Amino acid sequence: MAAAAAAAAADAVKQPLLNHRGNPEHVASASSRSLPSAPPTGVASRRFPGGLDVLNLKKRGGGTRSWIRVDSATASVQTLEVDKATMMRRCELPARDLRLLDPLFVYPSTILGRERAIVVNLEQIRCVITADEVLLLNSLDSYVLQYAAELQRRLLQRAEGDELPFEFRALELALEAACSFLDAQAAELEIEAYPLLDELTSKISTLNLERVRRLKSRLVALTRRVQKVRDEIEQLMDDDGDMAEMYLTEKKMRMEFGDQSLLGYNSVGAGASVSAPVSPVSSPTESRKLEKAFSLCRSRHDSVKSSDNTTTEHIQELEMLLEAYFVVIDSSLNKLTSLKEYIDDTEDFINIQLDNVRNQLIQFELLLTTATFVVAIFGVVAGVFGMNFETSVFSIQNAFQWTLIITGVIGAFIFCGFLWFFKYKRLMPL
Repeated sequence: MAAAAAAAAADAVKQPLLNHRGNPEHVASASSRSLPSAPPTGVASRRFPGGLDVLNLKKRGGGTRSWIRVDSATASVQTLEVDKATMMRRCELPARDLRLLDPLFVYPSTILGRERAIVVNLEQIRCVITADEVLLLNSLDSYVLQYAAELQRRLLQRAEGDELPFEFRALELALEAACSFLDAQAAELEIEAYPLLDELTSKISTLNLERVRRLKSRLVALTRRVQKVRDEIEQLMDDDGDMAEMYLTEKKMRMEFGDQSLLGYNSVGAGASVSAPVSPVSSPTESRKLEKAFSLCRSRHDSVKSSDNTTTEHIQELEMLLEAYFVVIDSSLNKLTSLKEYIDDTEDFINIQLDNVRNQLIQFELLLTTATFVVAIFGVVAGVFGMNFETSVFSIQNAFQWTLIITGVIGAFIFCGFLWFFKYKRLMPL
């Protein structure tokens, strides 16, 4: 009986283990109890003592963004909701390049040429240009919507003789939008600045000085932005490698042609291998194999050479396009530079006026000090005669009048002597 009871107890212990082995779902559920699981949908998100919502933070960090897509073939415009990882895989871009387009951060104007895309960050225009599409970061800014509408219109009204690649059309429109926006701001600032500076020269006041100070701050900020766009265009024009990287359509066609030729070569090789058994008589000789290999290498060399010549021609075409907008942005920079020089001239003029007033005050103070010294002589005479001692001067008739006359003549002589000294030393224009 005792042995039977022990065997029953052993079977009862083994039964749960057998159930877990037979049913993997129970095993997974049992093992998952020890791991932290996501809260159900009905449960509120977990918050730390500092009030930080971790789950919502992760959602915001990995959330999707709205993009405006303009297709190169159909010129259709549509809105996409794409997350950052999908965009990186779609355009083959690293995270640091997409970070330049983030509206939460302020980055200077940048144009980057990559293997399969062009990253453009020019003022309000932040987009990724590929050979097939333009992905524009969606925004409520009117310049962004105008860019998408204008690109669609130009694609639909493409001229027959215009062979400019799609990526250069999109880049040209981005440069045009940025240059026109900066030029408009420069013209607006110029219209506002000149009357204000003229008013300041006619009337120097605290209010006018404060307005000019704000105007100069805006001018410095705008000049920095225009200078950055100009430097970016100039850097692209000076580097042929960066311009060659921007020929996305040509690189795409070259890759497709390489894939097709590779598939054709593989199909010919496969047909030869599936053919009838090779006999010593019908097999190609070693010389024919070498001839085929040399012809293949020669054709590849010719294709690479022709592609290099085409790339050189295209680089000249892109360089001419960049030169046109370099002239426009350089003109805007010249406007701002002229305005800054006018402000500096106005400041110099105001400083000259203030120095002149300061010199006049110093001259007046010098005259007043000289007159005070002369008047102090009467005080010395009065102090001498006011002493308590006996003298025969007080008994002379008209002594007081003679004392005043002599003291006045001496004071006038001393004052004229000071004036002559100031004129001699050119301390005062007399």
